[in-house]
Amino acid sequence: MTALEFIHDTRFEDLPAAAIHEATRCLVDTIGVAVGGSQTGLSQIIHNHAARQFGGDQATLWQDGRRVSAAGAALANGMTIDALDAHDGHKLTKGHVGCGVIPGLIAMMQAEGVADPKELLTSIVIGYEIGTRAGIALHASACDYHTSGAWISLATAALGARQIGLAMTQTREAVGTAEYHGPRSQMMRCIDAPTMVKDGSGWGAMAGVSAAYLAKDGFTGAPAITMENPELAEIWADLGQNWYVTQQYIKLYPICRWAQPAAEGVLALVRDHDISADQVARIKVETFHEAKRLNAIPTNTEQAQYSLPFAAAAALVRGTIGVQEVTQDGLDDPEIMAMANQVEISETETFNTAFPAHRFARVHLHLKDGRVLSSKATEAQGDPENKVSDAVIWSKFQNLTAPVLGQDWSDSFLSQARTLADRTETDTLFNLLVSTG
Repeated sequence: MTALEFIHDTRFEDLPAAAIHEATRCLVDTIGVAVGGSQTGLSQIIHNHAARQFGGDQATLWQDGRRVSAAGAALANGMTIDALDAHDGHKLTKGHVGCGVIPGLIAMMQAEGVADPKELLTSIVIGYEIGTRAGIALHASACDYHTSGAWISLATAALGARQIGLAMTQTREAVGTAEYHGPRSQMMRCIDAPTMVKDGSGWGAMAGVSAAYLAKDGFTGAPAITMENPELAEIWADLGQNWYVTQQYIKLYPICRWAQPAAEGVLALVRDHDISADQVARIKVETFHEAKRLNAIPTNTEQAQYSLPFAAAAALVRGTIGVQEVTQDGLDDPEIMAMANQVEISETETFNTAFPAHRFARVHLHLKDGRVLSSKATEAQGDPENKVSDAVIWSKFQNLTAPVLGQDWSDSFLSQARTLADRTETDTLFNLLVSTG
């Protein structure tokens, strides 16, 4: 099966139960992060930008209600998810798919009047399959490490083509255009200097939606090299057999995945040795090179989400890392900030070699009484080899959404999403996204 055939011909009945179930988990998790992210300055800026610059009446800005074009909704809602670094991802892409694919898909379904719950779930699966493979293919063929928006653009274009009803030849042009104009931005630049540009996810979703509509009007853009290059064919050969949607990791904390092993190591030592932050003089972390570069002492939420010292310090001081910790409440905590300045990071060849399939950290807490407590080599929770339960994801969703939109909204959306395959329409679910609390 070719990628184009997979995009056009896959039906709900073709999907294994595990893929459908994972699509539901990814949808719930992503929308939860979107609601949490809606409280950030980034979200407010991009929503206002979309309302001013992407006029139209095709789709809705979430937790806002204003109507804009499908491309504008994909941009703003995707960047809102990216504003809180708590969304799912894949190890080999070293990035994400759902944060752009889900808002792009919902915008296109709204714009085209598609309200079939089974189509929503089917397209989520297709989006993860195309997006994950496009990301792996890009890493295999490009010398630089690009942001997730680069492969999100292809996946969103594919789903846009499906919602519009493009011919297969037009879809080929759409994904080619999306690949060409998708944001091949430098990921490590944002690691070294964290700002609101984040992972390019919303920009990729916008490019994909635009590419689908351009193809409808006859715009040409093929080929998509990452999809058609014969040297990359092996990456696409198992479409419909190997389901990457079931191989995504889930984040428990709103920080870069690379910083989470260190945070987990700190939490494990606190739990196992029953110590408190005031007993700790300094923290030493051994990890891999990319995580070592997460070394900012933050002054804003973007920097906090990409700061290993801040993550380790917040885990020690607060015993968790949530929205409060990575926003002003945590940034204003003198104990967290003082401890962040006492974190020393080094890299090891063993951990470098294991990356990206495994992301390790080993934490050493140097206590004021002279003792040193050391963790084992630790990975973050939520990896696909050791999946978190549904209950953990539902709880994460409610913890992110109830403080913003209320418990009734949280319960209602979760009920709708969990039973989506048995429902007859998506309008109720999509209308809930308009709520401002």
